[in-house]
Amino acid sequence: MNAQMIRYILGRMLGIEGLVLLIPMLIAILYHEDSWTSFLYTSVILLVIAFLIGRKRPQDFRIYGKEGFVIVGFAWILWSLFGAVPFTMSGSIPSYLNAVFETVSGFTTTGSTILSEIEGMPYGMLFWRNFTHWIGGMGVLVFALMLTTLNDKNAMFLMRAEVPGPEKDKMIPQARKNALLLYVMYFVLTAAQIILLKIGGMSLYDSVLHAFSTAGTGGFSPKNTSVAYYDSAYIDGVITVFMVLFGVNFNMYFLILMKDIKSIFKNEELRVYLGIIAGTILLITMNITHMYGSVLKAFRYAAFQVTTIISTTGFMTADYDLWPEFSKCLLLMVMVIGACGGSTGGGIKVSRLLVMFKSIHREIKQLLHPRSVNRMMMNGKTITDNSIRGIYIYFFAYVIIVVISTILVSLDNYDLGTSFSAVLTTINNVGPGISKVGPTCNFGFLSPFTKIVLCVDMLVGRLEIFPFLMIASPSLWRKKF
Repeated sequence: MNAQMIRYILGRMLGIEGLVLLIPMLIAILYHEDSWTSFLYTSVILLVIAFLIGRKRPQDFRIYGKEGFVIVGFAWILWSLFGAVPFTMSGSIPSYLNAVFETVSGFTTTGSTILSEIEGMPYGMLFWRNFTHWIGGMGVLVFALMLTTLNDKNAMFLMRAEVPGPEKDKMIPQARKNALLLYVMYFVLTAAQIILLKIGGMSLYDSVLHAFSTAGTGGFSPKNTSVAYYDSAYIDGVITVFMVLFGVNFNMYFLILMKDIKSIFKNEELRVYLGIIAGTILLITMNITHMYGSVLKAFRYAAFQVTTIISTTGFMTADYDLWPEFSKCLLLMVMVIGACGGSTGGGIKVSRLLVMFKSIHREIKQLLHPRSVNRMMMNGKTITDNSIRGIYIYFFAYVIIVVISTILVSLDNYDLGTSFSAVLTTINNVGPGISKVGPTCNFGFLSPFTKIVLCVDMLVGRLEIFPFLMIASPSLWRKKF
């Protein structure tokens, strides 16, 4: 284990966070708020720590997969712990644990909140709250890769550990150029949404914050009633479209740049993702039309809520906790499925689900024809046994964590819908659940112990389990893999 290199990179990461905090500080100054000092003090603390532990360059710059996982896991934890300091220091969120919960929810793009009164917060704090979504959507390490001098081999280990999804396809060989290209596409889509929201009547400030949340598929809003505040079919439509776009594997946008449109239409994960969205919207629209008295109005709310849940964004335009049980069950289903691999969304990922269904189909064929050789294919490529094994292990670990977390959360003695959906929505990085943690509620009433459990679930879900398993298994750190 190259401890010196781990310390060096983490020191650089804290320094980058210190510089990033100067952006919301400028927003606070622009709005003549005293909270700017909280960002400045935290920034200075981070820069001093970065200087102390990151100034000495290690003699050995080599890292392996194990270092990549450990660095990613600790980087997210440290960014969350220090990112919470301005909230508490300014008095916006007096409890540090609540501030950590809000910050973890921000960076992991979950969108679960402990706040009941959002609109009274300072503009600088709200900006930082939503900006954490934008940074966390693509990943704090990917964000940092643009600003570091790591060689491509080391940088690729970090990207493999952080980029969500079962396959870490490289769009181009150079990792730093890869990160830069990802952020160029990310920035263009974000800017396009800001412009369209501004055209729809949103203020520039609100447009930027909602675009940050949509891009990161996070769900924080500067309004107490989320997107429902605007009561605009146009705004609902714009955000719905961009939630779908940010839930798509970013490799698809690279293929557009390469003018390889045929590969996009042949992509099985994309077709299944869009098919699930369309089918679920249709079923829920049929199920709730009687509540809204109009098919078009029912379609508008169904489309928004299905898209915000499957993309794991978590905005709200309707209280779906009042919808029929059939609709709520469908929403819980797509909550677990999540978005595409390689997107900013959370969940199990459509690609994993697709592989598991293909595995079931192959086993049935193997039972019927024992001597046959059945290869599993996706997007014209053979799925290796190692990839299948990795998906099975991931799913097994996912189920175990959900079960254990639900048992721990149930110690608060709330109903099963509250306990189970709180775990599901945090580990899948969605935001709202059902019952007492539904779309019109918040997580502030939960016990400190439960908030800690849910913070761990949010981090585990965003980093897709394995970096945290590495941190919990120090005996593996000595192995090279």
